[in-house]
Parts: sequence; structure tokens; C-alpha cells
Amino acid sequence: MNSFNAGEYGSAMSKNASAELISKILYPNDNHVEGKILRLRQQYFLSAASIGDIVQMHLANYGTLENLGEKVAIQLNDTHPTLAIPELMRILLDECGYDWDKSFAICQEVFAYTNHTVMAEALEKWSLDIFKMTLPRIYQIVVEMDRRCRAELEEVFPGDQGKIDYMAPIGNNQVRMANICAYVSHSINGVSKLHSEIIKDSVFNDYYLFKPQAFKNVTNGIAYRRWLLSSNKGLCKLLDETIGDGYRYDAAELAKFNDFAADKQVLDRLEAVKLENKKNFANYLAKSTGQVIDPNSIFDVQVKRMHEYKRQHLNALNIAAQYLYLKENPNADFVPKTYIFGAKAAPGYYMAKQMIRMICKLGQLIDADPVIRQKLRIVFLEEYCVSLSERLMPASEVSEQISLAGTEASGTGNMKFMLNGAITLGTLDGANVEIAAAAGQENEVIFGMLTPEVNNLKAMGYHPGAFILGDDVASAVLNLLERGWNGENFYEVTNNLRTSDPYMVMADFKDYRRAQADIQKLYRDRDTWNRMSLKNIANSGIFSADRSVTDYARDIWNAPFVK
Repeated sequence: MNSFNAGEYGSAMSKNASAELISKILYPNDNHVEGKILRLRQQYFLSAASIGDIVQMHLANYGTLENLGEKVAIQLNDTHPTLAIPELMRILLDECGYDWDKSFAICQEVFAYTNHTVMAEALEKWSLDIFKMTLPRIYQIVVEMDRRCRAELEEVFPGDQGKIDYMAPIGNNQVRMANICAYVSHSINGVSKLHSEIIKDSVFNDYYLFKPQAFKNVTNGIAYRRWLLSSNKGLCKLLDETIGDGYRYDAAELAKFNDFAADKQVLDRLEAVKLENKKNFANYLAKSTGQVIDPNSIFDVQVKRMHEYKRQHLNALNIAAQYLYLKENPNADFVPKTYIFGAKAAPGYYMAKQMIRMICKLGQLIDADPVIRQKLRIVFLEEYCVSLSERLMPASEVSEQISLAGTEASGTGNMKFMLNGAITLGTLDGANVEIAAAAGQENEVIFGMLTPEVNNLKAMGYHPGAFILGDDVASAVLNLLERGWNGENFYEVTNNLRTSDPYMVMADFKDYRRAQADIQKLYRDRDTWNRMSLKNIANSGIFSADRSVTDYARDIWNAPFVK
């Protein structure tokens, strides 16, 4: 305002535009310096606003921050809100006059950290220069935190400089957000049983040795009332008439549906509900996009972030293999299949965008063939969002959860699919392990390497060529995609798979084709398929967010229960 009143209109408008940038687009592309600075500013802006709000409300209620740790629990959902830690330290030190030890003790009581990734390269780090320039006071606090952390670690791991350097908040000219969270927080949890074990064994092994009592597990949960009561009225009607309406208030009541696993009449009604949901989705798709799909085909669905580790390209390779098979055997006994994808790619993630392009072009190739399109279709849903997902989940029959074992922390889409009776086609990764344990592994279609096998193969040295050589189907599919069609090819994807293949697509491709063949066989046996579907619904209650929040309240927040 002062600049404007002084006639410095250009300067005033420039400052205004710069301020407004913070809230224009959340987390813009950060593959350049300006994007990184804006993202860091946004993280601080959101974290500081939250901490300021919490502190003000607490002071209004209690008039002191002495009991902040007793009354307030802050759960850091991955590393994006890490700056809440030094921001609370700043308030306690600079505005309230506490010394470092007292401020730090309050922060330790207040903060707990949920880790969401097992991949070390995905742990958030910031250039020291950008951090210092953007947040000078916060930088000073983090530097002091690093100094004290290193001194404390030296007492526990005397002389082990390598371990101390790896664990410290600052290292390699970077501020390491996950290390700040792990050092300060009184609790560190993963989001599935497998994930929580992996972070103890690998990513945070040193911190597990430093403070093992801090490590816990809270398997993710979903808002099942949205994904069942709100989204799947037909299934709710069947459940009301078979097990009563108790499940609407307590997801554990869904287990009563197990009693009907051998009831032919209930299984037939369950199939009718699914078919009606498929027709509804097909009608919606035709009206909104003009795409026509067959409700009598298998609805095989993969909706999640587009990422190499989630392996949408493994799914695409199999579709290409089925296309080539049907080209050679147009009269083959093949249950018609509709593959449905929904995904977004990070703005700067080139390979993910190439995967999207490949899937869409493969869909167009199939669509242009009047014979094959009767048996095979690809739909890539645009603008995938919750409202669209609420229509899709009840119609889905196969839930694609095909990440490389040891890379997916949990997943929650897998739980929504399960709740709506889809069969998981997946690796034993993330919460798939617990889904298979809850419903019975015989009621899922499991394929691929286990986490220890993946680690052993990596240790020996993984060479994708060894899995392509001698596999005629794999070679034919890669050749098709490499050559391309209609003037386009997918060399970037195939070259990646032939050379580095970081997520071992080619190692699991053969067994994935076997699993897809099993899906075809099982689907023909309607009673078996419907029974598998029922067992998934009946045993999905454990994945309710009610249970998840209860676990957090009891094991991490020490929040008393209100009767």
C-alpha cells in the first residue's frame, strides 16, 4: 500500500502478484528453481497458518503453552508439512521466550510422523541455498537442530560418522525433511503392516536402532460410508435384507455377510447388483464422453497416480499381448474385456506422460479394428475425480494393484474396490497383503515376486534382457510398441524396459499374463466368481477409517475415548 500511495504503481502491482502466486496453483511443476521456491513457500505458508491457528486457539482456551503436548496432537502426513516443526520452535523460542530444551520437548510431545513412501529417492529434500534464502529464520533453527542432533547421535553411535551423516537433518548441502520428522517426532508409523516393517528394515533402519519404541503401524482406512452407503445403493439393499443395517454404523458387521457364501440365491442377487452397476456406468460413460462399452464384458480397472512403480505399463503390455493373440486367433474363446484407466501424471514426469500416450494410442488401435473391439476395449477416463470414482467403484470387477513388491506403501483404492466386491489382481505389496489375509488369498489373484525376491534380484544385478530372451510374447509386444503405428512409436517406454527397467516389469510380465489368464477362467465360473466377490465385501470392514483413526487415537495421540 505504501508503494502504491508513493506512486510506485509497477512495484506495488508486482509485489501483489508475487503474494498472490502462493495460492494460485498448489504445488506447481518443480523441475526448475522458480517452481521449487514457490513450492517451498507454499509448504511454509500452509504449515505456518495451521500452527498459528492451533497455538492461538490453545492460548485462548488455556492461557499457556505449558500443556500444549498434553492437549494437542499434530500428525505429519508425509513430509510436506515438516516445516510445522521449526515453525512451532520459532513461536516457542522467539514469541514465547522458552529456551531450546523446553521448546524442543514440547515439539517432541506434539508431533508424530506418518511415512508414505518406501523409496529413498522420493524422500523430500531441499537445496540449502534455496531454503536459506526463502526461510532465513527457519533455516537458523534447522541448523541448530542439526548441530544438536549430531551431538546426540554421537553419544549413541560414537565414531560412526557415516551413520550420523545419513541421519542428520542437514547433509550433502540439503535440508532433509524426513530426517527432521524422524528426529523430532515421538512416533513414526507406516501405513500397512508390510510398509511399516520395510521402513524399519531399510529407509529408517538407523532411526529404528536409535529409538525403536517410536516405530508403529497404522494400516490405512477409507471412508466406507462414502464408498458403500453413498455409492452403491444396490449392494446396500442386498446387505440390509441379508445381515441388517448394523454395518452402516460399524463396518465390522459386514463380516456377517460371510454366512451367505454358499447361498446360491444371494450370489445370484449379488451378480445382478454388479451387472446393474456396470450398466449404469456404461450409460454414464456414453452420455458424458460418447464412448460405448459392453456391460457384459469384464470391467478390469486400474485407477491411481500414473507412475512407473505402479506399473500401468505392465497392464498395457498385457493388453498389447492380448491384441496380438486375437489378431492371430480372431475366433478364440475369449471373455470380452474392458480395461479402464484413470490417472494423473506429475507435470514434469516425462515417462509417466509417455505411458499415458501409449495406453491411449493402444486403445485407438484396438478401437479401429472392428473384430478385436468386440472382445477388447480400453477406456482412459479424463478428469478422474471422486465423483467419477463413486460411479466406477461399484461397477468394477477386477482391481489392478500391480506395483513392484516393496514399493507401494499401502494403497486405499484397493480397499474401495474390495468393499464393492472387485477381485484384487495384484502383487503382495502394501495393503494387498492384508487384503489377501482378510478375504483369503484364494479369493484374490496374486502374482509376481515377493519383496525378498525383489531385493535378492536387485542384489544379484537385474538384467531385463534375461527375461525378454526366450519369451516370444514379450519380444513380440516390445517389437510392436517399438515400431508403433500411424506414425507414432513408444521407443522411450520400450527402451526403458529393455535396458534399466527400474521396477522390474519384465521380470513379472510372464506371471502377470498367467494371472490374467486365471481371471478369464474364474470369470466363466459364475458361482466361484460371485463367491470370491462376496468374501471380499464381507471381510473389508477392517479397512474402515473408523478403525484407522481409532488406532491413531489409542496408539499415537493418547486421546481418551468419549462414550
